[in-house]
Amino acid sequence: MKVIITGATGMVGEGVLFECLDNPVVSEVLIIGRKHYDKSHPKLKELIVKDFSEINNYSDLLKHYDGCFFCAGVSSVGENEESFTKKTYDFAVPFATKLSQINPEITFVYVSGNRTDSTEKGKVMWARVKGRTENALMKLPFKGQYNFRPAIMTATKGQKNVKTIYKILGPLIAPFFSAKILKLTQVGRAMIKAVSKGYPTQILEVDDIIKLAE
Repeated sequence: MKVIITGATGMVGEGVLFECLDNPVVSEVLIIGRKHYDKSHPKLKELIVKDFSEINNYSDLLKHYDGCFFCAGVSSVGENEESFTKKTYDFAVPFATKLSQINPEITFVYVSGNRTDSTEKGKVMWARVKGRTENALMKLPFKGQYNFRPAIMTATKGQKNVKTIYKILGPLIAPFFSAKILKLTQVGRAMIKAVSKGYPTQILEVDDIIKLAE
């Protein structure tokens, strides 16, 4: 299969990219981003855009992909609801809407978060915004659309884009975290299988991701 990845310059996107490059099921990976990702590989192609709204200009290229793994996103730390909505909902949904028009036969996988609020009415700001984003994506006419809700994730060996604070705090807080810890290799593998085999539900919690990755 041929897949698109956004957010390769972030920890999750880079980990998913590594799995896709290593996985024999994937024949080609196109990373879409606003800055260059410094890696060369026979499977890897890159499309740099100033704004994700520009993908309409590349419709002929994007028609030929089977899956899109939307791993781009920001932390809610320091954000209010308006700014976080702009960087989350207003970032992912217009991109996905355009992609669904260009290639309705693609499967779109969105990286959301553990404890996302599907009701959009809870007290936690980031969870409401993520829930609103998931709900909008599920309405789009893709061949398949899945929302992954991982909690703590561990990086793949060789990753460059892992924040120092995560390297330090991750192992310390992991024993106290209620949700299971995922390896990014598992996340990537589950995404690939979501494209090739599908899954019964559109929202995948940690246990669902583990199950699909097996």
